[in-house]
Amino acid sequence: MHLNLRTIVLSLTGGLIVASLLYISFREEAVSVDLHVISRGPMQVTIDADGKTQIRDLYEVAAPIAGTARRSPVRAGDRVVAGETIVAIVEPIRSSLLDMRSRLEAEATLQEAKAALHIAEADLQKATEERVLAQSQFERVKALAERNVATLTRLEDVTQRLAIALAAEEAEAARVEMSQSTMERAQAALIPPGSRPIAPESCCIQISAPADGVVLSVVTISERPVLPGALLVTIGDPNETELVVDLLSADAVRLAPSTRASIERWGGEQPLQALLDRIDPVARTKVSALGIEEQRVDVFFRLTGAAAEAASLGEGFSVFARIVEWETEDAIRIPVSALFRRGEEWTAFMDINGRAVERPIVLGQRNGQVAEVLSGLSAGETVILHPSDKVAEGVLISPR
Repeated sequence: MHLNLRTIVLSLTGGLIVASLLYISFREEAVSVDLHVISRGPMQVTIDADGKTQIRDLYEVAAPIAGTARRSPVRAGDRVVAGETIVAIVEPIRSSLLDMRSRLEAEATLQEAKAALHIAEADLQKATEERVLAQSQFERVKALAERNVATLTRLEDVTQRLAIALAAEEAEAARVEMSQSTMERAQAALIPPGSRPIAPESCCIQISAPADGVVLSVVTISERPVLPGALLVTIGDPNETELVVDLLSADAVRLAPSTRASIERWGGEQPLQALLDRIDPVARTKVSALGIEEQRVDVFFRLTGAAAEAASLGEGFSVFARIVEWETEDAIRIPVSALFRRGEEWTAFMDINGRAVERPIVLGQRNGQVAEVLSGLSAGETVILHPSDKVAEGVLISPR
């Protein structure tokens, strides 16, 4: 009897051990997962891009003639008044240095001009004497004709000779002036470089500011030669600052005229608000860092409100824009990390009584963090985030 009881106890103990081992071997282990409760609230879809500021209307002051731009009377940051502030001074081009041959030719030309002037002056004196003689003869014959002593034919002859003498004198006087101009031109060719006129204030072209604003850049600070059209100074009004953002053309066409944007990383604590102003009508081809050709277009925004903060932005400052493409105040939101594809449908795993249940979902708008649920889920239900390969239909799960 004693042996039978011992045998029974050992048998029961062995059975329990075998049952425990079998349970441990075949029991279902729960998969640790991250859970998220579906909520309802506001949602935005934004296009995020880097941008920069630029002044809407720039005025570029250029040299009107070839010459020497004097040292700039203004500096970057100076305030200017339209029509009053002198922003650039350009002196007409100076004479160049002459080599020995050119100088000898110029001196010979000057001597030739002087000789021509002397000849013209002598011819003028001769013409003057002939005119005086013709004038005297005319007056004498006229007096005789009035007393019927001289004939009318003689009077006509002396009148004609007087007219010819006057014309000859005028022609010689014009030739003297022409010779004087030729001599002055020959003398000007010998003026050494760097010589300035007696009245320097009347030698140059002074260019005034075309508009009120601030000097943004001075291209020519020190005195230097310039060609016609050379840029000297750039002027703009910082109060007329706009933002330009470089976007893919496919993103730009989706923006409505009233699209707003939040401007961040501009240097202030609070984001600035901006509204879409215009989109460039022409896109350009740009190669991305990955070597892919993209069609990109500039999109312009105007700042609204926060005038004090906006005033501290200048030309070419860096900003970051979050352009609101779509938004709503009431949407059922699911994290995109809970979604995966099952054929052509979007699907998510739900937590139903501690087990994973796969459910198809119809989505609406989507951003980088959450997606809008149109059907398939309700607010308050729980989904599994980042489901691994261990998560399947009906699998036991436990919160991580």
